[in-house]
Amino acid sequence: MALFRRGGKDSAPDDAVETEVDEPAVVDEPGDDLPSAPVERTGGPWDASQVDDDVPRVDLGAILVPGVQGMELRMEIDKATDVVSAASILIDGSSLQVQAFAAPRTEGIWDEIRAEIAESVTQQGGSADDLPGPFGRELLARLPVRTPEGRTGHRPARFVGADGPRWFVRGVITGRAAVDPAAATALEQLFAGIVVVRGTDARPPRDLLTLRLPGPGTPNLQAAAPPDAAPAVPDFDPLRRGPEITEIR
Repeated sequence: MALFRRGGKDSAPDDAVETEVDEPAVVDEPGDDLPSAPVERTGGPWDASQVDDDVPRVDLGAILVPGVQGMELRMEIDKATDVVSAASILIDGSSLQVQAFAAPRTEGIWDEIRAEIAESVTQQGGSADDLPGPFGRELLARLPVRTPEGRTGHRPARFVGADGPRWFVRGVITGRAAVDPAAATALEQLFAGIVVVRGTDARPPRDLLTLRLPGPGTPNLQAAAPPDAAPAVPDFDPLRRGPEITEIR
């Protein structure tokens, strides 16, 4: 069966990988219903207009997530507004957090967002390397955390992204899959199989596309055992607008 949880600040989806360190350590136009500029893509994530297959996917509104045996799906919800802000998929102790945003009709925003994330991580005492990956350029970051013993540690996280026609989708991979290519394969394949349903309504760039809890037609999936809780990481997100929240664990 599928397991769906309302994600909260104390329900971390993956184990922290901590490294002890010394103290201190290191205006585009909104989208509309006019045709978009073509986005040349050779792999997923995909726009809804580009997909015609029989892959079973979980309908979360703005994104359709492939159903994978053994995965656990957690929906992250802003308790103040009851708005679904992100979906997190757990497989074998690693996690992929996914969010989709509106983007300009004429250009992508991943290069700009990637630079902002790297700057934010660095300012908070972490590090970020801009590297090539299966979806183009990505960030391999070490996020600063406080261990239960009160020491400063770091947790690895991979920030991946894809620009589509009038949308941008971002994934954050944490757990062993952030540093182990073999462990990352399942989550990378899942990210590549995501379909974005942008809609035709006008939205300003970086506006969070609407997600929703899965409906009764969700395919049956085997629930993975939830891993132990991990320390929360600092809150930073250059994509955040208004009441939306992003929790990276």
